[in-house]
Amino acid sequence: MNRKKELKEKYKSMKHDMGVYIVKFKNKYYMEGTQNIKGKINGTKFKLKMGSHQNKKLQKDWNENQESDFQFEVIKKIEYDKDENKKDYTEELEIAKMIVKENLEEKGLLPY
Repeated sequence: MNRKKELKEKYKSMKHDMGVYIVKFKNKYYMEGTQNIKGKINGTKFKLKMGSHQNKKLQKDWNENQESDFQFEVIKKIEYDKDENKKDYTEELEIAKMIVKENLEEKGLLPY
């Protein structure tokens, strides 16, 4: 197997941190659940910096303030199942998002 193909296969088999993260600004938050927290946060920052984030209210706040005014926080990590064949964690991520949303709103934070 050539080196490039080896590296590609190795990357595909990596288990990235999975869970829920938020972007917090003042008393508001934007939340996402993902199987690749680091990648998703990097993608979100990139979209915000480029002015192309899908959440227009978050994008507006980003444009009108400084990056340092926003906090990116991993709120809940989800462990991978012991069953190596399991690939779809959609349900686990949705449940985690519901729990996180409830906890954040109890603290007085409002969703974007």
